[in-house]
Parts: sequence; C-alpha cells; structure tokens
Amino acid sequence: MIPSGAAAPAAPALPPPAPFFLPIAGQGARFCLYHAPAGPASAALVYVHPFAEEMNRSRRMAALAARALAAQGVAVLQIDLLGCGDSSGDFSDARWEWWRADVAHAVSWLRERSGQAPGLWGLRMGALLALDCAREFACSRLLLWQPVHSGAAYLTQFLRLQLAADMLDQQQAARTTTAALRASLRDGTPLEIAGYTLAPAMADALDALDSKQLAPPCATHWFELAADASRPLTPASNAVLQTWRQQGASVQAQVVAGLQFWGTQEVTTSSALVGATVAAMGARHAQ
Repeated sequence: MIPSGAAAPAAPALPPPAPFFLPIAGQGARFCLYHAPAGPASAALVYVHPFAEEMNRSRRMAALAARALAAQGVAVLQIDLLGCGDSSGDFSDARWEWWRADVAHAVSWLRERSGQAPGLWGLRMGALLALDCAREFACSRLLLWQPVHSGAAYLTQFLRLQLAADMLDQQQAARTTTAALRASLRDGTPLEIAGYTLAPAMADALDALDSKQLAPPCATHWFELAADASRPLTPASNAVLQTWRQQGASVQAQVVAGLQFWGTQEVTTSSALVGATVAAMGARHAQ
C-alpha cells in the first residue's frame, strides 16, 4: 500500500527496440527488430512486411504500431524476409516458400522469447503471406492491414510499374504490355521492375494466391484505410469476407481514416490505424 501523499512508483520503462540477425541454416541471416514490452508479454505478434518498395514506404508505420503494441504488453518481432531490407540475399533470390520458412523461424523465435503463442500481423502482400502461413503454423490471431485479395491481380499492378517506366520511350512502350512481360516470366526470364528483380518462380507463386482460398483458422481483424472512416469496405473485400464467413471464419472488419501510406512518395502515417490496431488487440485479450 502506498503511504498517503507518497508518489506512485513509476511504470517500468519500455525497452528500446532490439536489432539482431536471426541465422537461417544455409541461407544467411534475417535482420530482425524485437519490440519487448516493459513486463511479461500478454501476447505476441510477428510483423510480415509488404512487397518490394511498399516495404520501405511502410517502415515508419510499422515501427509506430510495433511500439504502441509493445506499450500495451504485446511482444512484436519485425523480420526482413530473404532478399529484403538488411537481410541476406538479393530480391531476385526471394521465393515464396522461403518467405514462408522465414515466417516460421520468426514465429518459433518469438514463441520461445515471449512465452506466448504468436499471431501474425501482415500488411498488403504481407497479409496474404500471413494468411498462407496461418493454418500451418497454428497462428493464434491475425491482424491484416489492407490485405491483397489476389496475387495475380497484384502481380499485374506490379508489372504495370514497368509499363509506366517504358512510357518514356515511345518505341519501347509500343512493344511492352503486361502480357509480354508475363510471357517473359513464363519463359524463365527474370524481370527488373522499378529497381527490383522479379524471379519467374516468385511470379508463379504470386499468380497462384487467392485470398478467398485462405480462410483464416483463428480470430482475425481486417483493417482498410479510406479517406473517411464511414465509408464501407470495398466490394472486393466484402466478397472475400463473405466467402470466409461461409467457411466458418471469425473475422471483424473495420474501415479507418487515413492515407494509404505504402503508396505515397512522402512518408505518411495513420494514428487512427495504430489506435484501432492496439484496440483490437486489447479487445482480443479481454475475451
């Protein structure tokens, strides 16, 4: 009991993020950033970053949310997947199955470190990767930020970045189409798109991904950003959620006001999305 007039003891300080390299047998190491809570962890999350340049544009938001979650007792591990960020390899080395293995290593490390069954928190293509991993890894929960619905559609959008670059060369633009780029990939030719070399095997894996076929096996929160939080979910998102719920999935969806920070040239953030994410984890703990 605190004596009358005495100040309450200060809350434990939140430890700073701890960077380290996680060794992967035969594949170098993955750069990680561990956000530990001040006390014992009440939950744990592995953050699965988005694809290519979207990863870099999202770093600030991921860091803000990770710190906010850690402040509420959630242990968070950020991992740079093979060929991304400060991890071993080049982007051309990346393969979907090896990214899945990276997530598995991250989950195993965080489970041992935190004493909690980790969930997965994914952004954009990282959300699709989290969904693809969730059933196999006995995921405890999923937080999905603006999930990609279709790997094939996303790949087409990614290839269009090259079309935009080729517009500067009229002769090249006349020869280049997404169909032609896909044909090159099918022939086994890697493509450099916006500074990232895309391997044909990665393109094949993306083409096969469909979120409707990845109904989550655990409690899931789905977040979308829009200019106005009163806007409904997109029809495509509603179609995915309806399919999942018909398969018995437990999903809560929410639209949050904010800019789509992964696509902006300047670094942008959404405090509303951070707050909604922390609130979702708090609601989950209360269940």
